Amino acid sequence: MGELARRSRLSKQTMTTMVRLLERDGLVRRVPDPQDGRASRIVLTAKARRFEPVAEQTLDELGSLARERLGHQRFAVVKNALKEWIET
Repeated sequence: MGELARRSRLSKQTMTTMVRLLERDGLVRRVPDPQDGRASRIVLTAKARRFEPVAEQTLDELGSLARERLGHQRFAVVKNALKEWIET
């Protein structure tokens, strides 16, 4: 949970609440971490995976729209800047 919170830049409390709601709706489940007996991994269920094509299509459309509005060069600059920000 801590790793998810860190990567998403949310508090642990917020992430815990979100995961509980996603579990309730059958979109994720917890499985024991094979490397750390105290930890759990959060994995997508088959129900959640059915949304992947829609999410991928939406991201592709947003990318195309941004590229169209910004032009290829400015789009590349923004994309690289966002990658750097995410990785820090």
